[in-house]
Amino acid sequence: MNMQEVKEKATRVGVKPGKKSKAELIRNIQETEGNIPCFQTEAFSSCFEEECCWRPDCCNTR
Repeated sequence: MNMQEVKEKATRVGVKPGKKSKAELIRNIQETEGNIPCFQTEAFSSCFEEECCWRPDCCNTR
């Protein structure tokens, strides 16, 4: 997902994008949606959320 798409999703869920990095913004979205804010963190090594919409971007950074 590109940054513009992430910002649009953030706005839809009530997160103000501001000047946050992509990773920070995604973690804010995850938290707002009631999920663990795990994007690009150490939690990746034990992640089993195969259907997570962020997974492709998260996996590509490892």
